[in-house]
Amino acid sequence: MEYLASFWGLLTGYLLPFLIVLTLVVFVHEMGHYLVGRWSGIRVLTFSVGFGPELLGFNDRHGTRWKLSAIPLGGYVKFFGDENAASVPDHAAVNSMSDAERAGAFPAAALWRRAATVAAGPIANFILAIAIFAVFFAVNGRMIADPVVADVTAGSAAETAGVQPGDRIVALDGTAVRTFEDVRRYVSPRPEVPILMTVDRDGETFDLALTPARTAITDGFGNTMEVGQIGVVTDQAAGSFRVEHYSPVAAVGQGALESWFIVERTFSYIGNIIVGREKADQLGGPIRVAQVSGQMATLGWAALIQLAAVLSVSIGLLNLMPVPMLDGGHLVFYGIEAVLGRPLGEAATEWAYRFGLMAVLSLMLFATWNDVTMLIG
Repeated sequence: MEYLASFWGLLTGYLLPFLIVLTLVVFVHEMGHYLVGRWSGIRVLTFSVGFGPELLGFNDRHGTRWKLSAIPLGGYVKFFGDENAASVPDHAAVNSMSDAERAGAFPAAALWRRAATVAAGPIANFILAIAIFAVFFAVNGRMIADPVVADVTAGSAAETAGVQPGDRIVALDGTAVRTFEDVRRYVSPRPEVPILMTVDRDGETFDLALTPARTAITDGFGNTMEVGQIGVVTDQAAGSFRVEHYSPVAAVGQGALESWFIVERTFSYIGNIIVGREKADQLGGPIRVAQVSGQMATLGWAALIQLAAVLSVSIGLLNLMPVPMLDGGHLVFYGIEAVLGRPLGEAATEWAYRFGLMAVLSLMLFATWNDVTMLIG
């Protein structure tokens, strides 16, 4: 009975939230490919959420097989003329097609139609994220505070630089800040990176140089991460905490800015890994996504749906990586085709896809290793 209770807790606490979040993001991604492909006159053979054996499915009136598959770690749309789910062209099959068949084959479609169909998946992910954030901003607004310092931590970078209570932070490295959250978001991904802070003190504006300290913080779920901190805080008296409300149009703009922040934060983290400022242990795979999904589920559906928005941006970016097997790799091929006036040769394409497969598998193994290390650590 104890084992049954443990399994039920694992299922409802982690697996179910994970499946809800991932299925939503994957479905929207693949729907982007499907809709633009159909609009482009390309015949769709299969729309699958998940990989591996089919669990259930049906055929629509256009001949597309819609199915739910056993391994819920992605999905795919297979077009007529594709060799496999990665949209590797089946050149032999295309060459043997009649003119009528070629008209509906993906490899035979005009270059711009193929590019639009491939790009539609990641674009759909970004649209989903913007829409989710926009709904939350339109309904709930956003709590903001003015970027005014209420207190300075003793021994901090801010104290060393000469920041004083009452200072209003107006810019960081020349980038204007409007809220205290803008300050946190700018400083957090820049541990040990010098920053030029512009402050307003009693009507006088001047610059202060400081370097955020690398600080390990632990969230309410026990997850530890390293961020940059300068040692300033605000409060109601200094920051005038308030809820900022948005019209539907303004909410969409805020949703786009929130999605762009995730993009910037991702590139900043990857750049810091490359130059050695950050460790790659924050790169997570399905185990970590499942863990975070379960944690967000304890906070309610709103938090879980917002996690879906963050994951949607991440999956959109991942798929735009210029790696064969991914959407970005296909777009690179189409760019080369546009320049050369012809597709790459079959041999070069085949070797590129082999490299892409190895790169994707290596990334998955590394992320899974990070997940396992996190669990046993």
